[in-house]
Amino acid sequence: MRILFVLRKLIPWVLFLIVAGLAWRFLLIPVKNFLNPQEEPAVEVTHNTILTKIEEMGKLELVRYNFKDVVEYSREVSRFLPNSKVALIVGGEAVGCIDLQKLQPGDLQFIGDSVLHVSLPAPEICYYRVDHTQSKVFSKENTYFQDAELVDEGYKYAEENVKKAALSSGILKQTSLNAEKVLKPMLENMTGRRVYLMPRETMAAPPVQKRR
Repeated sequence: MRILFVLRKLIPWVLFLIVAGLAWRFLLIPVKNFLNPQEEPAVEVTHNTILTKIEEMGKLELVRYNFKDVVEYSREVSRFLPNSKVALIVGGEAVGCIDLQKLQPGDLQFIGDSVLHVSLPAPEICYYRVDHTQSKVFSKENTYFQDAELVDEGYKYAEENVKKAALSSGILKQTSLNAEKVLKPMLENMTGRRVYLMPRETMAAPPVQKRR
């Protein structure tokens, strides 16, 4: 009988402790959220972080074209004298890149929790140049003691020819293709999302009609 009496006394306290524990557990999370409000939305923070990392990359070099050519450069001297000529064996290179510093916040579009669309700036030639270690003067004719000046002009002409040759060889298209291979996996690793790269769309202003 004494044991039953003790149990009757303890049961209300046990029930009280159980109810109090459950109440504390369910009230603890709202209290924590009130005392420690969340900061900026996670998507916005991720967006800013990604844009900062991309800008730090600057110009991303994606393809290099090497050229070897024989350039004949001729300059008229006088009606009474034959033209000056130099022949150069020229080695040159051109590098295609995408300038990631041109990206704007609007170029990054986060779709849901798993997709990122990136509008890329147009590909460009970062630089082009004559590689003088791979070049030499093959021949000179009628230079009239202006060898150095004529050779310098010949190399400048050859350098512009490197740029033209790179463009005609499709360096910009290859730069875009390589961006898909290089930049896409890099961004997917940074964001944990599926990344789709698209060329930035530029809309030209409508033509202005002339007044009659």
